[in-house]
Amino acid sequence: MQDESSFESQVAPHFAAGYNFARWMLRDPHAAEDAVHDAVLRALRYYAGMHGDNPKAWFLAITRRCCLDTLAHRRHQARGSAPEDDPFEPDDLCSDDAGPEELAMRQDRTTSLMAAIESLPTVYREVIVLRELDELSYKEIAQVAGIPIGTVMSRLARARLLLQRSTLLDEVRTPIAAVRP
Repeated sequence: MQDESSFESQVAPHFAAGYNFARWMLRDPHAAEDAVHDAVLRALRYYAGMHGDNPKAWFLAITRRCCLDTLAHRRHQARGSAPEDDPFEPDDLCSDDAGPEELAMRQDRTTSLMAAIESLPTVYREVIVLRELDELSYKEIAQVAGIPIGTVMSRLARARLLLQRSTLLDEVRTPIAAVRP
């Protein structure tokens, strides 16, 4: 019943979501491409044994496992080294009625928020990306991460609190930096 054409119709539409999730998890677009490639191969190999009725959650769970494997490999190879800079650029923030000042403010907020998300510990970053960017339900996130729904809710609450604190600190730092000689 589950053949290659079924795989293409059920799982392939979620490759972009897998890449987005992997990019946030790994903080490196090239590593994200590799992780998604590995996830696609694993998903294709194990498609006949897919559990559940949600192909997106199933594929993102495989992508997550590939990302965690990559992160573990990185830690094993180079203890304490910083991840390379990420050339990720946010989507176009322009609107027809926004002036240059508004566009600059939006860009600053977006940059601050992206930096705040990337600075979150992995367990918080993954749930906030799955919920807010991939728009998965709590139940789907629980399936992807292999954790109880209550843990999903508490991690989301903690991630949101950390993001709030981070963005508030950015707002406080800006005026202080402007006053310094």
